[in-house]
Amino acid sequence: MTLHTKSILAALAVSAACAAPAAAADIKLMTGPQGGVWVPLGGQLKDMWEKAIPGLSVQSLPGAGIANMRGIEESKTEIGFGNSISTVDALAGNAPFNKPHNTICNIATLYPQYYQLVTPTAAGIKSVKDLKGKSITTQPRGNTGELITAQLLKVHGLAYSDVKVSFVSYTDSVTQMQDGHAVAFGLGTAIPAGSIMDLASARDITLMDLSDSLEGMKKLNPGYTLVTVPKGTYAKQDRDVQVIGYATHVAAACKLPADQVYTMTKTMAANVPSMAAVYKGITGLTPKAMAEDIGVPFHPGAAKFYAESGITVKTR
Repeated sequence: MTLHTKSILAALAVSAACAAPAAAADIKLMTGPQGGVWVPLGGQLKDMWEKAIPGLSVQSLPGAGIANMRGIEESKTEIGFGNSISTVDALAGNAPFNKPHNTICNIATLYPQYYQLVTPTAAGIKSVKDLKGKSITTQPRGNTGELITAQLLKVHGLAYSDVKVSFVSYTDSVTQMQDGHAVAFGLGTAIPAGSIMDLASARDITLMDLSDSLEGMKKLNPGYTLVTVPKGTYAKQDRDVQVIGYATHVAAACKLPADQVYTMTKTMAANVPSMAAVYKGITGLTPKAMAEDIGVPFHPGAAKFYAESGITVKTR
């Protein structure tokens, strides 16, 4: 083989390598605590993304709304479920975040979340102020639900020092309520919450109306809204109950390749029934709803998909 022929072959090899698409890298997806809807929903995303993107491997890990945003900022994960209120705080560097998190981009908004505060009916708790001096339970620190519990107490003139609080799992919270070791359980999740259903099957409970808390909560974070838990969601719930609401979304590291995030977003929009099979609140999700402005700039790859649907979104 002549030197000229070798040179031609080498050039062709380089050209072919450049023309071939880059192999999809392994990525991590942080979901939520065991017992919540984010874990099985993360499994659905893993399956659909791996089928849609050749060579992609997604490692699904437990997480929480606040912890997931920290994970993206600290390059410990590439994708994570988030809650609109805490993600906005992350971007701004508001507590509990110690600095502005500038590496987070939105992919899609999925469904509303519900902060629910339940008490044993026999305890006679009528308002948040009635919790003073009582034992309560909420999610572990680093969970959005725990942050909301602290803020809810603050709005009503209380702090953790005014109650006896346990920061534990859904399962342990249910056990504490069933054993009479706590008179209130606060959590942020979808409806119906499996943990509340378990509790309601064992004793009569009251889902507290939090509509009188909205004004104060919005002063702490303008992203809060009121959402309604329809009557019949839980055993013996005979009326609609208004609670504090916010949105679940999927966030990504802004550095992820645009073409990869484009395919991820497009795949989610094409597989709404599969996601709705995990959580029915996703039923009927549209690209327009996915592109809802929750105060978190979109990844350019996601923005490309929404543009194809005639939707303009804000990007970094």
